[in-house]
Amino acid sequence: MKSDRLLSILLLLQTRGRVPAHELAERLEVSVRTIYRDVEALSASGVPVYAERGRHGGIELLAGFRTDVTGLTADESRALFILAAEGTHAALGLDAALGSALRKVMAALPEPHRPAAELTSRRILVDASRWMRGPGPAVDLETLQDAVFADRRLRLRYRHGGDAEPKSYTVDPYGLVSKAGVWYLVADRRGEPRLFRADRVRSATLTDAPVRRRPGVDLADAWAALKRQVEERPGGIVVTARVRRARFDQFLRINGNTLVEQPADDGTSEWITVRLEFGHPGSTKMLLPFTDHVEVLSPPEIRAELARGAAAVTALYGPPEEPGSAGSGSARP
Repeated sequence: MKSDRLLSILLLLQTRGRVPAHELAERLEVSVRTIYRDVEALSASGVPVYAERGRHGGIELLAGFRTDVTGLTADESRALFILAAEGTHAALGLDAALGSALRKVMAALPEPHRPAAELTSRRILVDASRWMRGPGPAVDLETLQDAVFADRRLRLRYRHGGDAEPKSYTVDPYGLVSKAGVWYLVADRRGEPRLFRADRVRSATLTDAPVRRRPGVDLADAWAALKRQVEERPGGIVVTARVRRARFDQFLRINGNTLVEQPADDGTSEWITVRLEFGHPGSTKMLLPFTDHVEVLSPPEIRAELARGAAAVTALYGPPEEPGSAGSGSARP
């Protein structure tokens, strides 16, 4: 609606100062001509706004003009009080600041919207952590935050999964991302985007060198590219298996990210056939905890891999050999 757009322009100018017309048009998904018409409408309503054309021009409010109107709709007010996963703000040291900010927002809300916003905070809770996950390792984000906000290069000692010893890297950080409760540092290393799990950073040192980011690339761009690399990784091993219906929901909660396609289900049979994709044969051992509720049908080498894993568990928990029996290591008479 035009009224919402006019208010958005007003708040953007109040926050940002001079903004080019084409940037406002992109943010609000309208044409530049529409932006100039909106500026005329704001001016006609008494808002001291003006436009300067030219290379360094833009749209700007008269110096010193402020408005305390929030412009929040009822839905926007409720949305502010649906908070992200518990612990996210604490990891950044912002729990107290968040509580203070929400109290100020509540005080600034139009009177009719306050009850709905307060009720939303009591009725909706977002917990982004997954089920059955133990407490993760402690994560120190302080130095990473310092580098991100100071635009400085970082020297990291970082342990990759499966490596015993950490490696050293000098990186150019874009920012921090919390993905399903796990913090990542998004950074360039030698001009290439890289992803570093914060809980694997063994030490981080802020350097005196300014950050060197790729021109025109921001955090959202770098994160999108890295997500595509992870999600569109070349296919690994495709496994066909069947899952007992009684355990299918639990199976999906744990292994849903390995599904190649939505399984066909007639709703009547005891077993549901699924196709799964794994990066390497060893990762298929995550199916073993389902015991006889999951059976791999193909390929044969993965059936053999799981049979070896099951045999190793059986040998570990099998009855001890009698002293002097074959294979116990005692000498034969």
